[in-house]
Amino acid sequence: MTLPTTMRAVEITAPGGPDVLQITTRPVPTPGPGDILIAVDHAGVNRPDALQRAGAYDPPKGASDLPGLECSGTVVATGPNVSRWHAGDKVCALLPGGGYAEYVTTPADHALRIPEGMSMAQAAALPETYFTVWTNVFDRGGLHGGERFLVHGGTSGIGTTAIQLARSFGARVFSTAGSDEKVAVCADLGAEAINYKDVDFVDVLREAGGANLILDMVGGDYINRNIRALADDGRLVQIAFLTGPRAEVNFAQIMVRRLTVTGSTLRPQSSLAKARIADSLRDKVWPLLDAGSVAPVMDQTFDLADAAKAHARMEAGDHIGKITLKVR
Repeated sequence: MTLPTTMRAVEITAPGGPDVLQITTRPVPTPGPGDILIAVDHAGVNRPDALQRAGAYDPPKGASDLPGLECSGTVVATGPNVSRWHAGDKVCALLPGGGYAEYVTTPADHALRIPEGMSMAQAAALPETYFTVWTNVFDRGGLHGGERFLVHGGTSGIGTTAIQLARSFGARVFSTAGSDEKVAVCADLGAEAINYKDVDFVDVLREAGGANLILDMVGGDYINRNIRALADDGRLVQIAFLTGPRAEVNFAQIMVRRLTVTGSTLRPQSSLAKARIADSLRDKVWPLLDAGSVAPVMDQTFDLADAAKAHARMEAGDHIGKITLKVR
């Protein structure tokens, strides 16, 4: 097929609020060695996109300056040394950036097939969230069946995914949320849900025996509260800081109770590391998606030109599940 030379995209015109996201025209990118070019159908919207928009999260060297870390679409071209995918294949993919556009390139090994029976909007909501949850909960966090697992922000994209995957692999799951409606959603997904405005999650977890693993994106005063909520030999994995990255921590508790405090971010990791996560997802998680045992919880889809509205909804905190952009 003959590809156009230009495409619609959403760019960050200056660091700032959602209104700095504006439609523009850019050249269609060319796939390099090991890359595929995807005609984007839908793009996922994630908090790192908002951080980049605000000027607080620069893209890695060589990545597109356009926001967008995941998409679904159709492979339309391949670079040298690509054998896994061919033009016409339907995929969802983790991206180094550039997803808010009609075309995007990404390493071929960071793409996965669309799960059986899943829409393109749903598939666009998978990569960033499932890569993040798998590497932090199962690889870094080492979650095993029978353990007690707490995830904060239970109705976020990360939270809804973590609840489902942890339950699927046999953990007892707890989650926090800030309204009765959100607590009900977490409970429906299989978590013992805690309204943090009414109940102290530390008390709940201590009464249950302590969390073996906590996945947190809140930070701030939650850091010490998480440490108190851990069981002996427990692990805390930090993946974001909605209320700040600083806390004064008593390391004697970490030593005496043999706790592990760790964390990671996905985007700066090497291409090989992300390819290995994709391999794990392909083997262990995609069969669950095919069977409908787990599925993305979807909030709302906006047109590409309404990316600012999508960001405003995400930052308002009222959404439940994933927000996506319809590109074509």
